[in-house]
Amino acid sequence: MTDKDLIERIAARGDGVTADGRHVAGSAPGDRVAADGTLIPGPNRAEPVCRHFMRCGGCQLQHVAEGALADFVRDRVAGALAAQQVHANAIRAALLSPPQSRRRAALTALRTGQQIAVGFNAAQSNQIIDMRECPLLMPALFALIAPVRKLLGLIAPQRRFLKIKLQMLDQGVELVLEGVRAEGLDAAMALQDFASANRLARLAIDQGDGLETIWQPEPPTVHFGEIGVEVPPFAFLQATSAGQAALVEAVREAIGDVPAVADLFAGVGTFALSVQEGRKVYAAEGARDAILALASAANRAQALVTAEHRDLFRRPLIPGELDRFGAVILDPPRAGAEEQVKQLAASKVPAIAYVSCNPASFARDAKLLAAGGYRLDWVQPVGQFRWSTHVELAGCFTK
Repeated sequence: MTDKDLIERIAARGDGVTADGRHVAGSAPGDRVAADGTLIPGPNRAEPVCRHFMRCGGCQLQHVAEGALADFVRDRVAGALAAQQVHANAIRAALLSPPQSRRRAALTALRTGQQIAVGFNAAQSNQIIDMRECPLLMPALFALIAPVRKLLGLIAPQRRFLKIKLQMLDQGVELVLEGVRAEGLDAAMALQDFASANRLARLAIDQGDGLETIWQPEPPTVHFGEIGVEVPPFAFLQATSAGQAALVEAVREAIGDVPAVADLFAGVGTFALSVQEGRKVYAAEGARDAILALASAANRAQALVTAEHRDLFRRPLIPGELDRFGAVILDPPRAGAEEQVKQLAASKVPAIAYVSCNPASFARDAKLLAAGGYRLDWVQPVGQFRWSTHVELAGCFTK
């Protein structure tokens, strides 16, 4: 064997890559590929912690040791920036969320005869890996899988894929079931009994005619700092509390103590409400239910937050609007925010905190900002989706 047989890095989809460019599934940096194609383990391998690993699509990297996993998250960010020829003054060590910390998940279910499978899909397949353990989910979420499987015996149609959405809120677990058939008094009573017995914060179902809340003893909330937001069903939250804390701290550092901040793609207020104390915040969001929840929470708390329902893809803030702020927080969807970034690049905003769940679109937007005179001071990679190839980050731009 030669150095060309050494696994040097992990590619974006989780395969190991040798020095001569071969992609080898299931390998880790430091492994070697023998002449017969088998792997000789190196120092960066770990024993997978789940029986479903290699079949379930929820994890791709359980075989990779902690240090190499953190390096992979950081390298994804560095590689994306290099591909766009964007220089970052510093790319920090990745912050990984711990096992059993995922507070939200969207699972799939399928009933075949009397058998009901519930879990993540297999990689690149619609086959459901029936979940019997999960080192990703918070224990309170995983504890609902068996009861949900039993409940679906009453309300799941045959051979139709269902969606099961779980999220931890302040009052407990929120459960959303999509594609079920809850007809008649028995089904209605079963849903009520299930929600009560499992102390759900909210139970909502969609039988094809829109979402219907079945159980909600009190308005479900999530807190950002000291402010509680009454969130709509399965509102977008960061995947883990640790990941959220890391991103909020990075945003705080990037914006400093400026007295006026704009939070664009604000959602239900993860950043706007976390940084509002002592300053004025303008929050814009295109999803009406999310921005209404944010505005209501800010009003109840008497926070200096102005919320606007605004489609930032079609109507981005222009430089004349942006220049009023000492800093801008940007947290767009995976596709990035090209139109809004073009306006930012032409603005005089001193600092931008850019939060992203896609290193590639972040790097593309970073190139536009760099062309407009911004410097990328640092990037903080965050691995909320442990053992997966999904990477998040926060970057600080200054002009």
